[in-house]
Order: sequence, then structure tokens, then C-alpha cells
Amino acid sequence: MNTIRLFMLEDQPKILKNQLKLLQTFENLDIVGTAQSGEEALEQISALEPKPDVLLCDLGLPGISGIEVTREVKTKFPSVEVLCFTVFDEEDKVIDAVRAGASGYLLKGAEAQKIVDAIVDVSQGGSVIQPSLAKALLRHFSMPEKGPAPEGSVLPVREPVAPTAQQRKLTVRELECLQIIAKGLSNAETAEVLGLSKATIRTHLEHIYQKLDVSNRVEAVTEGIRQGIIDL
Repeated sequence: MNTIRLFMLEDQPKILKNQLKLLQTFENLDIVGTAQSGEEALEQISALEPKPDVLLCDLGLPGISGIEVTREVKTKFPSVEVLCFTVFDEEDKVIDAVRAGASGYLLKGAEAQKIVDAIVDVSQGGSVIQPSLAKALLRHFSMPEKGPAPEGSVLPVREPVAPTAQQRKLTVRELECLQIIAKGLSNAETAEVLGLSKATIRTHLEHIYQKLDVSNRVEAVTEGIRQGIIDL
């Protein structure tokens, strides 16, 4: 496995120290820098050559936010994948981070192997989502942006539509794969559930993206739910 260049952004020194201690034990990770503020992270990443493969980014930062860091990084260095760390009550921030270009998010306190699996997934073009957020993403990304809704109003939800001929071409295995990743499992976990290699899962995802006319896992799950071909 190729070594993944990882940059870590976390404003809490104790949390950063613990993350470093955990992730430094994995031979497939090369931690090329750390920062405790968004400003410091952007400065360091700008100076790094080659650039990191993945930025592990805390959303709750002082000064420039993790969302702004994500937007700046993806604008200036689009090859850098961003994986956000968040807490349970930051749904709106996660949605904003995905809109800014983040490839997914992890809950703080996730075990080391799950963090590493997620880093590997996004470094290979995948996305990491959790089922608790999937419906919120669907509601957000399927609606046109017309400004904030009036206070107390209920957002309309699109009814599932009949799948097109293109969507009907998803194979049984591709549908299984899409259904599993909709539950928030990583590529590695999906491979284990289906008894396949991670390379095969990546191939299935590439076919799914092409057939659903999407570019990443978040869009694939959102479109799959909207089209009524998978459910949560």
C-alpha cells in the first residue's frame, strides 16, 4: 500500500497529541505536519511540497473555521482530500463542510483503525458519511437554494421518482454496495461485509458513479435515495 501523506489540524493540544500517538503507529501514514489553527494550517500546507494527500480537519476551530479551511484548501489545492472531525451536534457544520469540498466526516472519539480506514478511503477518491447524516444531506442537496425558509416553516421533501433506464442498469452487486455505504460503512468495511476486495469495491463505486451521473459517495447515496433505488 502506498504511504499516505497526512496533515492534522486540531486546536486542542491534548486531543492532537492523542491523535498523533495513535496514528503514528500505522506504517501506511506519513504525518507531514500539524497545526492548531486554520491560519497556521493554510500557511504550512502552502509551503509543503509535495502537498498532503489528506487533511484531517477539526471543524470547531478558533479564528478561521474548519469550513473555511476546507474551502480554501479545495480551491487552492484540489488534490488534497479533506476529512472532517466533528461532534454529534454539528450537523449544519458538516453539511457546510461537504458543500465546501470535504470528502466526509468522522465523529470525535472514533477508534484508530476506523480513522485510518476513512483516511485510506478518501485518499483513493472515496467519501465517508454516516447514516445519521444521510437524510439531512438528501434534504439539503435535493432542494434548490432559495434563501432561508421562513421561521416555523417545513421544508418540502421530494417524492422518490421512478428510476431511469440508466439507473436500472445497476447490477445486484452494485445495489448491495450502494445500500451498504448508505449505512455509513467505509470501503474496507463494505468489502468485509460482501466478501470482496477493497479494489473490487472501488470498481463497483466507479461504475455506480458513472451510472448515476455523480462524482462521489455522498452524491451517490443522495441520488440513490432520491431515485428510490435504496433506502435507509
